[in-house]
Amino acid sequence: MCLMRTVEWDYERGCLRLIDQRLLPGVFAYRYCEDYQQVARSIQEMVVRGAPAIGATAAFGLALAAQRSPANDLFGLRDDLRQAAQVLRSARPTAVNLEWALRRILEPVDGWQGDVDQLRAVVLDTAQRIADEDVEINRRMSQFGAALLEDGDTVIHHCNTGALATVDWGTALGVVRMAHEMGKQIFVLVDETRPRLQGSRLTAWELEQYGIPYAIISDAAAGYFLRSGQAQKVLFGADRVAANGDVANKIGTYMLALAAHDNSTPVYAVLPTSTIDLSLPNGDLIAIEQRGAEEVLSLQINGSRVAPEHAAAKNPAFDITPHHLLTAMITECGVIYPPFAVHLPQAMMSE
Repeated sequence: MCLMRTVEWDYERGCLRLIDQRLLPGVFAYRYCEDYQQVARSIQEMVVRGAPAIGATAAFGLALAAQRSPANDLFGLRDDLRQAAQVLRSARPTAVNLEWALRRILEPVDGWQGDVDQLRAVVLDTAQRIADEDVEINRRMSQFGAALLEDGDTVIHHCNTGALATVDWGTALGVVRMAHEMGKQIFVLVDETRPRLQGSRLTAWELEQYGIPYAIISDAAAGYFLRSGQAQKVLFGADRVAANGDVANKIGTYMLALAAHDNSTPVYAVLPTSTIDLSLPNGDLIAIEQRGAEEVLSLQINGSRVAPEHAAAKNPAFDITPHHLLTAMITECGVIYPPFAVHLPQAMMSE
């Protein structure tokens, strides 16, 4: 089954259409955003998530701001777009793709000297190009990554990195999907990915659509499967990569990479080069989003809440995986091996 695009401009309605990922796997439904404030809330509330999908969504948010702006001159439209960009920028701080997409939209805006309505069209066209390019980028990196998977491999996958985390196709899960379509027999151990369960809710659902065999495991069980030799590869995505190769990704990635490294299991981060942030020397400088305690405390068993009524919780959404734990990074430019401080800038220049 081919999924619809996670992020798509509805040309008939003149608005943004998102797959509401909060409702999956039970309900497949769309959320329509009519203005950039609704787009920002959709990002904050995780209607849409995944770094590439967030970037494309933010780009379309600026397109909505341009379409809805009452300004009839360039100065007014620029001001409206800058205000919208600031709101969208603050929606989620960790994923660099959001800022990258906003910069790409605003570059032609700042230098525009033509008609105001033409500029509105340019903003929408640029957002659409970002979305279309994401799909092709994902296909290319999936081809590079699929070559690294052997027939019969069992892969541990963390969080969700499939079509739902991108505009379409996916990053790390896209690698598995590509290998499957090439005829390789791949089995996936799907980390639940607490506390929002993107693995057991979204990755498992996507794998069922593709007919790829899988089993859900608790995050803490990954070490067992690695130590017992039941997993041959570890794959995950990235929300931001520092210049030295440190990776910010969904919480739990660091522990998984540690266990894999200790058992000499190859660890691959799969990401578009737009996720690489060469302005940050190392991962300690990456802002880590802190989300609400209720995401952790809301767990129920047999209809009853697990945590005590007055329990507190801390809920970092991401952690940092040091570069020395990675075997390689898979990008649309090819497979990048250590030393990352040398090879990441080279990949960016060849982009």
